[in-house]
Amino acid sequence: MPAMNTIAYLTHPDCLVHDMGPQHPEQPERVRAVAHQLLITGLMDHLDYFAAPLATDTQITACHSPEYLMFLQKSAPGQGLVALDEDTFLTPHTLPAARRAAGAVVLATDLILSNKYERAFCNIRPPGHHAGRSRTGGFCFFNNVAVGIYHALAGGVRRIALVDFDVHHGNGSEEILAGESRVLMLSTYARQLYPHTEPSPPGGNQVNVGLMPGADGTALRHAVEHHWLAALEHFRPEMLFISAGFDAHFQDALGNQKWLPEDYIWLTQELVALANRHCDGRIISVLEGGYNLEALARCAALHVQGLLGHL
Repeated sequence: MPAMNTIAYLTHPDCLVHDMGPQHPEQPERVRAVAHQLLITGLMDHLDYFAAPLATDTQITACHSPEYLMFLQKSAPGQGLVALDEDTFLTPHTLPAARRAAGAVVLATDLILSNKYERAFCNIRPPGHHAGRSRTGGFCFFNNVAVGIYHALAGGVRRIALVDFDVHHGNGSEEILAGESRVLMLSTYARQLYPHTEPSPPGGNQVNVGLMPGADGTALRHAVEHHWLAALEHFRPEMLFISAGFDAHFQDALGNQKWLPEDYIWLTQELVALANRHCDGRIISVLEGGYNLEALARCAALHVQGLLGHL
């Protein structure tokens, strides 16, 4: 078994080929920026690289409808772009990238369930938490973290927590997981931002905290300490998945929050401590948003450093 200060790192070159245009904020440079920061900080020395496989139809349709998958396959262009909504576009390279992104979380799950690693970080794109059972949205095609969660449930995990700290409400994850008693979803999200939905979770398995525009780390800490922790302690998850968005950072133009790097450090430490108490340390973190490249790279690297236990 690898040393405890080594985690699995999953990505794939296909994630760099999906390109929705030079002015689009969800760009290939996001994955490159994170990888570069991990390299120059020396963190890459503590990561074991795995090439993300292509998620299979069976793995994808565990949380997406077969009709939706068929729609995406039929809509994929031979060249150019196909608009699925105002900011989500299919390219000739989108579906391979999206399958790799979902496949990364599947492989990460297998690595952890086989006790080869305690933790994994998936540096992938396109992101996934806005993708619903039968729809795209917010740059997302397949709900990567939900694909991984259902793979873990099929592998025998009885209780899974999903923590989503992206600045945008993970409405796709909420829709897919609503009422799933084996999964507890907890999130913070900024009000008055895309997707402009106020969560009203059916089934009682979701704890979503909306933050006002301009909220800083104090609001984050209040949400975690007064809303998340009691629910997590009661639920006692066996495995923790993270939708890791870094767009609540004050420099991110797509967000409206004022988080600082130390807020991501604090949050990561809290989640690691929870995983150590209840999950035998088992965490899979999956990249979602983050569109200021400098802030994304720095905060993602701090997050990985925290997952390694080096903070």
